[in-house]
Amino acid sequence: MRIALIGFGSVGRALARLVADKREEFPLRLVGVHTARHGTAYGPGGLGAEPRLGEAAQSVEEFLDRAGAEAAVELTTLNPATGEPALSHIRAAFARSLHVVTANKGPIAHAYAALAREARQAGVEFRFESTVMDGAPVFNLVRRTLPGVRVNGFTGVLNSTTKVVIAAMREGLPIEDGIERARRMGITEADASFDIDGWDSAVKAAALANVLMEAEVTPYDVDRRGIGRLTPERVMELAGSGKTVVLATRGRRTASGVKLRVRAEVLAETDLLAAPQGTSNLLLLHTDLMGTVGTISIDPGVEQTAYGVFSDLVDIGRMRGWEEKRPAR
Repeated sequence: MRIALIGFGSVGRALARLVADKREEFPLRLVGVHTARHGTAYGPGGLGAEPRLGEAAQSVEEFLDRAGAEAAVELTTLNPATGEPALSHIRAAFARSLHVVTANKGPIAHAYAALAREARQAGVEFRFESTVMDGAPVFNLVRRTLPGVRVNGFTGVLNSTTKVVIAAMREGLPIEDGIERARRMGITEADASFDIDGWDSAVKAAALANVLMEAEVTPYDVDRRGIGRLTPERVMELAGSGKTVVLATRGRRTASGVKLRVRAEVLAETDLLAAPQGTSNLLLLHTDLMGTVGTISIDPGVEQTAYGVFSDLVDIGRMRGWEEKRPAR
């Protein structure tokens, strides 16, 4: 399957390496890469692990028309307010009958129902496993392994930056030092206030609710409060009594609809939600038939996010009739 990347940051580069490494097993071929700032590359025969970018295409539409791909991978930066420009990129791909995989949670949080409908109308597949937990199975877990299950709610710890910041505060450091520590780790959003103010978690909450609970909400429907008011003194005081602060994401069905909340919660250090540290994340799904089930990712990085995109591409390929080759032993 020929694939074209829109966006080529750390995740895109990790994906290009992964596709190249696995080419003997999985018939995926990178035929195009486009960034508005750094340029564009085309390669009908395959671009390899380190494509060299040349003059930038004038638009994503021009890039997709020329790339000759069967699937587009959308990897641009999150815009929590609107989901753009990723939303328009995805629609441009659908208009050209291309399958789409994205790691950008904005479009799922703002327009999932409409995008899913447009994909069906175009006769193409739409996947987004890497949008919430860096590639750990969430949406595919439900879609593939929990037939007939109704998700009634979820509880998660889904933002890495705030965990790193709170850990720094437990050492007595100001919030700015914690943000800088997270930035050096490469885990903050392009605008770190999206993490601190709870927007990243709110976007993930909306995405989870839209896909798993048919909610048709946006991040503006999330009751959101971040960690900006926390002080090192307060965090250290709590630590002295065996407690900590966690930015928790919660969703539940009610008689009046799906309710979503992001809050800095004070929890015992022994609470399950306090267990994930650093970049680790945890999500629990509360269901009708399976009770509470969950998934945890331990210290994921860009390689795991790239793998989530890769797994979506493989899933689409399998659904469309190709089988991967087994490597020689």
